[in-house]
Amino acid sequence: MGSPSEPVSQVLIYLTFAAFLVMGLFLAWKFRKQTKMDFIHSGRTQTAIPVALNFVASALGSSILVSYPEIATIAGLQGAITYAACSALPLMGFAILAPIIRRRSPDGFILTMWVKDRFGTIASLYLSFLTVATMFLYMVAELSSIQQVLGSLTGLDPLPIMIVEVAVTSIYTSLGGFRISFITDNVQGAIMGLLIIICAIAIGTSVSIDRTAIGPSELTQDSELGYQLIYILLVAIITNDMFLSSFWMRAFASKTDKDLWIGVSIATVVIFVILLLIASTGLIAAWSGVWTPGEYGGLAFFLLVEKLPAWVVGFVIIMVCCLSCAVFDSLQSAMVSTISNDMFRNKLPLIYVRVITIIIIIPTIVIALKSPSILRIFLISDIFSAACIPAFLLGLFPSLYFVNGFDAVIGGFGGILSVWIFGTIYYGNAYDGAQLLILVNGLYANDWSVFGTFVAAPVGSIVFLALSVVVRTSATWVFCKTTGRHFGCFDKPLPPPVVFDDRVREDDSIITDAERGGFKHAPERVTAM
Repeated sequence: MGSPSEPVSQVLIYLTFAAFLVMGLFLAWKFRKQTKMDFIHSGRTQTAIPVALNFVASALGSSILVSYPEIATIAGLQGAITYAACSALPLMGFAILAPIIRRRSPDGFILTMWVKDRFGTIASLYLSFLTVATMFLYMVAELSSIQQVLGSLTGLDPLPIMIVEVAVTSIYTSLGGFRISFITDNVQGAIMGLLIIICAIAIGTSVSIDRTAIGPSELTQDSELGYQLIYILLVAIITNDMFLSSFWMRAFASKTDKDLWIGVSIATVVIFVILLLIASTGLIAAWSGVWTPGEYGGLAFFLLVEKLPAWVVGFVIIMVCCLSCAVFDSLQSAMVSTISNDMFRNKLPLIYVRVITIIIIIPTIVIALKSPSILRIFLISDIFSAACIPAFLLGLFPSLYFVNGFDAVIGGFGGILSVWIFGTIYYGNAYDGAQLLILVNGLYANDWSVFGTFVAAPVGSIVFLALSVVVRTSATWVFCKTTGRHFGCFDKPLPPPVVFDDRVREDDSIITDAERGGFKHAPERVTAM
């Protein structure tokens, strides 16, 4: 029982990274003649199974070994099921929204491209900044997580591990771009699934549960926090997923809407099962006496692993490396594609795009070494997404055509302001109200402050957006009335052409089979309703 020796752990870690490097370099050489747009995205090229594997690999990071067992020790079985379900189900939003957005922006591959078409450049840049900032925070969280996880499993100095990981992912991502990230995620996703099955069997056969401890632990009972988390986690994760270009790029990479639906559906089920298995280690650790109340719940998984044979721990180490590489290279390629598209309109030479891939990792490592709270990073991102995303999603409703970019931006800032207003009223002072913006008391506070925060953010966003529409249109009406100009705030714009998978350009030139993802039958123009 116990962990492999330090030399063996080093061999497992660096051989895993070396394998991904060799695979990435081979694929980069194979696709060395790809165009700049192929480097940035792979629109309409992937079938259902690769899409499913990519969503699985991109949705799971090494932090799941800390956060999911922890919630099981706090909110019990109810919390474990809730967290797993609320992490998996929001992915179905991409199966619903991506086809709609793809028809309205057929050349798009990230959300900000549709936002630019619908709301204008300023709103697009605003969302782009939040998107890049969110992905940067996720990259920091992943590096911070892997140094904590591998440090707990092996006792090794995490700095060399972090440097090697970012070097490996940066090399093959800078050479091959999104296509390489997509293919390596397929392999990483398959490996993770196999290793998780092996580890689950090992835990089931090696750990004895004291049945008499189940009742007194109260971990099978429901709780007020457990019910709060159903709403909190669902809102937080749904809106935060919308910020992640890595998900949008994988959704738009699907050949057809059917491939997307099948792929995301499979990924949702697989992710739910995996996360529930990981979360259940917190329950098993408690019921086997490995973890005791009062200890930090994030250690439950590692305390349990210490009781397993060394060869199982070795598999866990390899799994952690796969988890981290899959998430990190996905975020890396997505961030580069977002920056290239939103800031430089894809006019930047490919060599400079590759340089960006390398540059962004430097501040990531520096901040991750400070070991910030992983949960705190996610929570800050969740609040901002819950405040900003609802205003933009309203643009998908044709009846709200009069809502413009100014209104959407005001709605986003208004949602954040609403959190402070709620906190000030709830706590009775402005300082504590401001503290809610970063949830200094964590996600699992013993009151209704966190629940109220995730109500105030989206509701406040919509309220401020409505106020913006009223003030803007009223001011415009007064101006037009006094100057005799036409009041056009509620004039319906000409509908943009709605484009489906089989399509022709507006100039009636036919899209090639390759551009259309391999469709062979005759293209057909579909008129917007």
